[in-house]
Amino acid sequence: MAANFTDVADAAFVRAGELRTRALELAEIELDAFVPVLEALRLPRDDPDRAARVSAANAEASRSPLEIARVAAEVAELAADLARTGNPNLTGDAVAGALLAEAAAQAAARLVRINLTDGPEVEEARQSAERALDARGRALG
Repeated sequence: MAANFTDVADAAFVRAGELRTRALELAEIELDAFVPVLEALRLPRDDPDRAARVSAANAEASRSPLEIARVAAEVAELAADLARTGNPNLTGDAVAGALLAEAAAQAAARLVRINLTDGPEVEEARQSAERALDARGRALG
């Protein structure tokens, strides 16, 4: 909403639409992303392939939350910019967008960390969550 009614609407509106579309795609992917992990965990503990299948399934299951963290960080940054420079009548909408995006980034980063424990993807997710947190602070500032 805030991107639709601002002096910088063209670029912000287009990018917000792209991010919304991607977020919806990722939400659909995320619905079933953990199913292979559950299937791998149901294998007998003495199955020689169990550990590798669980590890591979966790790695795959971390892809959509990692992308959600990236998208959410960008949404939070866009919302923070709009909260500061956009239409003053829509500041509340921009702030709400930044808050929600920051929450999504934090939750997604947590899922990546749970699935992978450590590694470059975990660090990237953490950085995305940190960007979103910084953006939230700017939006509220």
